[in-house]
Amino acid sequence: MSIDHQQAFDGTGAIRTGHGFDIAALDAWLAANVAGYAGPLSVAQFNGGQSNPTYRLDTPGAHYVLRRKPPGPILPGAHAIEREHRVISALHAADFPVARPYALCEDDRVIGTPFYVMAFVPGRIFWNSTMPGLDPAERAAHFDAMNATIARLHTLDVDALGLSSYGKPGNYFERQLARWSRQYREDADAGRNEHLDRLIDWLGANVPSGDEATLVHGDLRGDNFMFDPAEPRVAAVLDWELSTLGHPIGDFTYHLMMYRLPPDVLGGFAGADLAALGIPSESDYIAAYCRRTGRDHIDALDFYLAFNMFRFAAILHGVKGRLIRGNAASATAQSLVETLPKLARIGWEQTGGR
Repeated sequence: MSIDHQQAFDGTGAIRTGHGFDIAALDAWLAANVAGYAGPLSVAQFNGGQSNPTYRLDTPGAHYVLRRKPPGPILPGAHAIEREHRVISALHAADFPVARPYALCEDDRVIGTPFYVMAFVPGRIFWNSTMPGLDPAERAAHFDAMNATIARLHTLDVDALGLSSYGKPGNYFERQLARWSRQYREDADAGRNEHLDRLIDWLGANVPSGDEATLVHGDLRGDNFMFDPAEPRVAAVLDWELSTLGHPIGDFTYHLMMYRLPPDVLGGFAGADLAALGIPSESDYIAAYCRRTGRDHIDALDFYLAFNMFRFAAILHGVKGRLIRGNAASATAQSLVETLPKLARIGWEQTGGR
């Protein structure tokens, strides 16, 4: 089933069934923990997002965003709200484009799960990777802004950020494969997929030599970039749930998947007339990132793309499991889950498999 991602994911709506909480309790907590907060408070739920439910909080004088762990049973180690708060706090202090964090609540007695509150950043999210509504020159400038933001992230000094303990540097791909393979196999509710089973084996046998460790976002899809409403500038990078210390090329090539995926799978643009749209070619986009990060080129591109397609398919597999268990975070979860078989197949095709 094809969906209009901009229409489906943009904006807010009523709080979905099973995602409600005691608004009066939240209001009292905000008054005690967020400087300058003053109610009355109204709450709506953002339509986008598949993992941690996200809410808009409005008062007469200010707007905030709340992210929480999903209600109901979750896999161990998943939905790390506390880590999200830690990383955006460090990045905000370094003037990297993220929302200003206000407070973290680890007490699940307030609204039922841990959560944190941050500033509401006004701006524009493009849920379609081709960025409809822009002319070619504007589109090119927005793509360049994304590229520059990713390159800056990957050149930040993690020690200066206070994030040297944020992850385990080294063996990133082996650790990621172990993590997502385990979560995939342990989620019995969601079943198995033959292409994912094959990818696990192939990826494990083809990890490139060499290693690097920087701060990585972990989910650099185009819709996790909030752009300034009036200019091609990234106002905030969103959704840091999967961030860690890891391999920057793995992070960048996750972003690069949009070049290899069709429009009905995560909003890719494979087969589009990039020159007419003003979107840089895949090779030019890679070259710009390499220039900004001091690299000559990227080897083993087939491995990195196959790895990232496996990884996102494993994430969608988790969404499928949560959907079956009744605690998926988004009303559009079913539509995304329906793309999982195609994504897994395209991931396998990156290896030369058919």
